[in-house]
Amino acid sequence: MLGFNGLIGIALVYVVFLFGVAFAAERRAATGRDGWLRSPWTYTLSLSIYCTAWTFYGAVGYAARSGLEYLTIYLGPSLVMLGWWWLLRKLVRVGRAQRITSIADLISSRYGKSTLLGVIVTLLAVVGVTPYIALQLQSIAQSLEVFARPGAGGSPDGGAVALWSAAGLALFTILFGTRNLDANERHHGIVMAIAVEAVVKLGALLAIGVFVVWELGGGPAEMLARIDASPIAAWEQSGGRWIGFTLLSAAALLCLPRMFQVLVVENADEAHLGTASWAFPLYLLLMSLFVVPIAVMGLERLPTGNPDMFVLTLPLSEGRDGLAAWAFLGGFSSAASMVMVATIALATMVSNHIVVPLWLRARVPGAVMSGDVRAVVLTARRVSIIGVLGFGYLYFRLSGGGTALAAIGLVAFVGVVQVLPALLGGLFWRGATRSGAAAGLVIGFAVWLWTMFLPSVGGGGAISAQVLAEGPFGLEWLRPQALLGTGGLDPVLHAALWSLALNAGAFVAVSLMSFPGPVERLQGAQFVGVFDQSGGPGPWSRGGADAETLLVMAQRILGATEAQAIFARAARVQGRPGALPEVTPDFIRGLERELAGSVGAATAHAMIGQLTGGVSVTVEELIAVADETAQIVEYSGRLEQKSAELERTALALRDANAQLTALSVQKDGFLSQVSHELRTPMTSIRAFAEILREGGLKEEERHRFASIIGDEAARLTRLLDDLLDLSVLEAGQGRLDWRRVELGKVIDRALAAALVEPEALRLVRDRAAEAVEIETDPDRLAQVFINLVTNARKYCDAPRPELRIEWRPDLNAVDFIDNGSGIPAEQGRVIFEKFSRLGDPHKSGGAGLGLAICREIMTRLGGAIRHLPGSGGTTFRVELPRADMALAIAQPASG
Repeated sequence: MLGFNGLIGIALVYVVFLFGVAFAAERRAATGRDGWLRSPWTYTLSLSIYCTAWTFYGAVGYAARSGLEYLTIYLGPSLVMLGWWWLLRKLVRVGRAQRITSIADLISSRYGKSTLLGVIVTLLAVVGVTPYIALQLQSIAQSLEVFARPGAGGSPDGGAVALWSAAGLALFTILFGTRNLDANERHHGIVMAIAVEAVVKLGALLAIGVFVVWELGGGPAEMLARIDASPIAAWEQSGGRWIGFTLLSAAALLCLPRMFQVLVVENADEAHLGTASWAFPLYLLLMSLFVVPIAVMGLERLPTGNPDMFVLTLPLSEGRDGLAAWAFLGGFSSAASMVMVATIALATMVSNHIVVPLWLRARVPGAVMSGDVRAVVLTARRVSIIGVLGFGYLYFRLSGGGTALAAIGLVAFVGVVQVLPALLGGLFWRGATRSGAAAGLVIGFAVWLWTMFLPSVGGGGAISAQVLAEGPFGLEWLRPQALLGTGGLDPVLHAALWSLALNAGAFVAVSLMSFPGPVERLQGAQFVGVFDQSGGPGPWSRGGADAETLLVMAQRILGATEAQAIFARAARVQGRPGALPEVTPDFIRGLERELAGSVGAATAHAMIGQLTGGVSVTVEELIAVADETAQIVEYSGRLEQKSAELERTALALRDANAQLTALSVQKDGFLSQVSHELRTPMTSIRAFAEILREGGLKEEERHRFASIIGDEAARLTRLLDDLLDLSVLEAGQGRLDWRRVELGKVIDRALAAALVEPEALRLVRDRAAEAVEIETDPDRLAQVFINLVTNARKYCDAPRPELRIEWRPDLNAVDFIDNGSGIPAEQGRVIFEKFSRLGDPHKSGGAGLGLAICREIMTRLGGAIRHLPGSGGTTFRVELPRADMALAIAQPASG
């Protein structure tokens, strides 16, 4: 007899098998052997994530409770694939042309690459999919509980099972969903694992169906008689619910983040839709073929059992443990595939539309470390995957874990389809605006929360029974399940009707009352007419950025290898092999699309906009948008406004030109200073070398002149070393040797290297406080400390110089404080610039590169160095990254 522990062993072996499949697929994709990965059959099977635990387990329970109504869940997607494949083709074409990474990215890109819309859709998707993830965890917990029979070994706790399942799925998704940052945002390992799981769950459900019909039911004829005599045959189907649920499931195929991920983002060839348009409905037909026989036999033989688990309990009741184990793997596959793709889609949305924009705003200007944005995106996605699964587990616990699977799935369906008006309007209506989309999404989301989501949370709902019956503050017209007195409707249809109606109404009304901006108009033209002008005009002018600056930015996102390959390819297309491409509008548009594949359209647009000076609209672009005479007339009334916009753009270009001029002056000053610093020691070396060559000197003079030559040569070497070190740091090159080390030992090492004598500089330290471990490159951090100690020894003008070194655990920082007169405020602003020195340069020695090098080192280490004025002396604070941030920075660097 198969027990609980034995089933856990089978599940672990199956997970290891999936790991192997995913790993092999990733390896084949990396080596270019991706024939199977780009097969239309793999693509079609990946669409099977629509069939989650709801359809594997819950469809039988749905049929047992509501008769043939379960067919609506399969009918809607089938109608879309068979009759609306032109809509799917347009979605895929837009996704490929615009490098769309998620449904939030699609909405954001369509409406002027709006960050706000990306945030709204992301939050809606996270909240809307949370019940669906809870459904999968609940199905895994319930299926394992079925096997925990007396004497079978083991007795699982549903909450613990759900928690461990969430943790395991998070690990698998992180390993194969965030291994790298692909410009096409495709996950070959995950997709191949889902294709394998599609075969497993289909085979399991068909095997259970054959067992029920031919072994328990006595054959097809007798089974039909049993169905005709069962309560299911007498079930009265509501026409309103039938139509409503069919439309709801059809919309969910387009709006569910996981379906958009496999349908649009993971699509490798638009032609695959031709196969999927008939093969996927066939797959759904096979999945639904034996649902009614299983439900009928379950009600007949196990009348007190849980209908959602008939797929497992029927073979177990007949002692068919092997068949039951296969069915469990089918249900586990249904749940796991959905969770993996949904969390990847949601994590992509969270990182691209929330985390990265916030990080870029908080980023210290001038940080151009190669791949730093890439590291932030990957870290954000990994954390988001854990967070999304955590929300799903929390909903599972709050909902009590006992709700019927179909009921939870319908809550999620109504939530995610709030994207539908903005989606369809963006694809077919040029007049749709960002304000209209935002208004519709917010209103629809709020109505869904009030009418469906909140009543579903908790044992009795997050809304009290009194509010459900009487409305808030006694306002009956605001009752969650009877808005404006529309009581008596099915709760699902009531929530869907009101949320989508108010959503679409606000979307249309606000769009008609507002006017799209230039970028919105251009994006609208490219989305609506994607088949006519897939390579149409874009919003970028040449701007003020050069190819080198754009390359540095691209390397921050894509990494050096991939970014350089994109620029080299563009140069070859322009006929400039071996050189950087010319920065043309076409090149900038293409680069933005490449970057959008990794960080989303809105973020890519914002980053390029900062470098190119923004958007300019030409007459040709306006004509491309206004392809009808009526639209040109519409623009004629706004020529004055356009003129003002162009004037502001010209002013911005003049400001950018002034900035470039200032940079040019700074560059000339830098070269002049370098020349001076090199010429001074070289002049001394040449002069004294000539004196030595002439001869006739005393031994004492010859020794003194030789010492001068040696000192000047050493000074020249130090300058060249500093220049080289600074160049490497600014280019983001060089590997960091990350280790865990005690802070006090790094300070000891710096003091020894700085040759500090007690009579020259008194040191004050708290060695006990410094006995903390940090994650850093000890060599580079010691280099920063050496420079600060050396500066204190040189510049502290107190009668008895003293340097106090304090560890600040609350700030995760080290303060270096001397008792001198401090740095004047006007000089404190420039001390970190190259060749900036205080006091007499001949007295201090050096070229003024030390603090500039310190700044670059701390930037690469993920920390910062600051001068704190007004503290009584000269104070520098070295801020170290927190342990989790240091680990996130260190892992890409060491990989």
